Amino acid sequence: MIAETVCSAVSAAGLGVAVVTAYRKRFLAAARIAAYALVPVGLVMTGAVGWLAHTAFSPTAWAGFGVLGVAWVLFTSTRAVERRSGGSRKERKAARAAQREAVAPSSSTPALGGAKSPAARPASAAPRPSSDSADDFSDIEAILKKHGI
Repeated sequence: MIAETVCSAVSAAGLGVAVVTAYRKRFLAAARIAAYALVPVGLVMTGAVGWLAHTAFSPTAWAGFGVLGVAWVLFTSTRAVERRSGGSRKERKAARAAQREAVAPSSSTPALGGAKSPAARPASAAPRPSSDSADDFSDIEAILKKHGI
């Protein structure tokens, strides 16, 4: 009852402002103000204000909103933990299996990233320049010259 009265008063005041704005020859602004002023009356007529007022003063409705909030917090926190830990158990198990498959059957080191670093090679096995590497450098030099470097 009080909510309907307040909405009607707000609409009447808004329509009054729209009339004054139209009197000042600002018809577009007056029409926009009148449209905003009619929204509260429309909400009262559809029953949305009554439903909202009934919900606002209902302890059961507020308990329901609390339960929805707890569910949302649980959902987002489990998603964050799942992302941080790297996925579910099945995904981690599949990743470990894929890592084991990266090792060749007759090899003891992984196929990817298992090579020794150049610093770990003995000094007697120094790489010899080949004609292929000279061709590669000439291509690079041509590209650098083309760009003026």
